[in-house]
Amino acid sequence: MKEVTLKAVVSDDCIGCETCVEICPVEAISMEDRKAIIDVDNCMGCGNCEQRCPVYAIEMVKREEPFVAKVDSTKVDQEKLREICKNAKFNPDQLICYCTGTRAKEVAAAILLGANTPEKISRETGVRTGCKVECIQPILRLLEGAGIHPTPPEGGHQWYGKTVTAWEVSKEVKDKYSKRGFRFEEDRVLLDNVIEQKEGK
Repeated sequence: MKEVTLKAVVSDDCIGCETCVEICPVEAISMEDRKAIIDVDNCMGCGNCEQRCPVYAIEMVKREEPFVAKVDSTKVDQEKLREICKNAKFNPDQLICYCTGTRAKEVAAAILLGANTPEKISRETGVRTGCKVECIQPILRLLEGAGIHPTPPEGGHQWYGKTVTAWEVSKEVKDKYSKRGFRFEEDRVLLDNVIEQKEGK
């Protein structure tokens, strides 16, 4: 969930370099006659385009009518929602985006309602429009938990691969680093317990 209070505005200084198009996490920017065009309805106000514009042609301004990007997780099949979360190794109530306060169940619900790429999930829930970095991995895990394997957008810079989770650490790594005090099995058991906890506990 995210309250969207800002929107991006492009000035005549735009040089048409397309940097903003490539880095927008919700694909809300396109080019027309070598000038960036903002789809204001889909802009999540993250400021990524403003921060990356090489000629400072984009400015974030307050929206006249802020809105909330949110998916009601109670409106979907709860068994399917829990299955997606479990497949992705998440408790439905786990926070997966600290910037926006988005939980795994909201992303799973968005997937069940048809959001099948990180960009679509970001538009529906606001996830990945804060720091724009950390939550791509849980999004990809939840998509895969639903049997969806999206491909990166061509030319986009906002796509990040997954890192190894506690369940995927190789025996070789465990053997090597357990001697240095890493507790891989204890961590995995702890995380398994978190996944199995009932929602709201």
